[in-house]
Amino acid sequence: MLDLLFTVMGMVLIVLFWILLYDSNRFVVTGHRVTDRRIKKRCRGIVLADLHNKRYGRDNERLLEAIRECEPDFIFVAGDIPTARPGEKLDVALGLLEELAKDYPVCYGNGNHEQRLELYPEVYGDMAERYEEGLRRIGIERLVNRHAALEEFGITVYGVELDRFYYKRFRVQPMETEYLTKLLGKPDAETYTLLLAHNPDYFPQYAAWGADLVLSGHVHGGVVRIPFVDKGVLSPSVRLFPKYHGGVYRKGNAVMFLSRGLGMHTIPIRLFNPGELMVVDFAPETPEEPV
Repeated sequence: MLDLLFTVMGMVLIVLFWILLYDSNRFVVTGHRVTDRRIKKRCRGIVLADLHNKRYGRDNERLLEAIRECEPDFIFVAGDIPTARPGEKLDVALGLLEELAKDYPVCYGNGNHEQRLELYPEVYGDMAERYEEGLRRIGIERLVNRHAALEEFGITVYGVELDRFYYKRFRVQPMETEYLTKLLGKPDAETYTLLLAHNPDYFPQYAAWGADLVLSGHVHGGVVRIPFVDKGVLSPSVRLFPKYHGGVYRKGNAVMFLSRGLGMHTIPIRLFNPGELMVVDFAPETPEEPV
């Protein structure tokens, strides 16, 4: 009986290990759609989050091919394209962004890894300066507590960089009511407001500030997802079963599309949780197409 039990357990572990390898080296394309009266014309955005220097094929050719097949109008970056690790190369992140910037406008919001490069030069040396120089050469200017108007489409894109205090482990830190307004000002109610906010834990605060759509990442889908339930297990803040782990969330009139990301870092695995390339279609609201 024990021999049979060990045999079954061994087979299960082999299957799980195979799935882990498979899911850690693939991505899926998911699609979402929003409509609003303030959106002036149809457009499509690709959401990139949490690449962490992951390569899908040589020079990320598989990822680039998938993006081009989607025929986007914009690339929205929700942070953590490089990885903050001493001595880590920046060529994967910059190489992908350089190829994308040749064909598409890139709206880039920082993640906590880009932020860490700048905050701790004693740890990361000149990585922040080299990354910024590379982005400047490519022609990408990050939205760090700033915004850019996509006037032709009636959309304004904000990028928020939260203080490191809000990335502390084990619990969600309280955020004062006017914190986001101090960073970003107030959004114009006459345009559709898209907020690139890497940390999804503060979605209620983003909604209260005035975001119509939040594009977020950071949680990596919970690293491991529970099959059938589709629930993420662990957040980077070391919290089990985080409230926001991947997918679509709503708060009042605001919606958040939370990407499961494309790469890995501290826990270098994905199980039942392949990477995600997210596509968002924007369209004017019509009587037949309510929000």
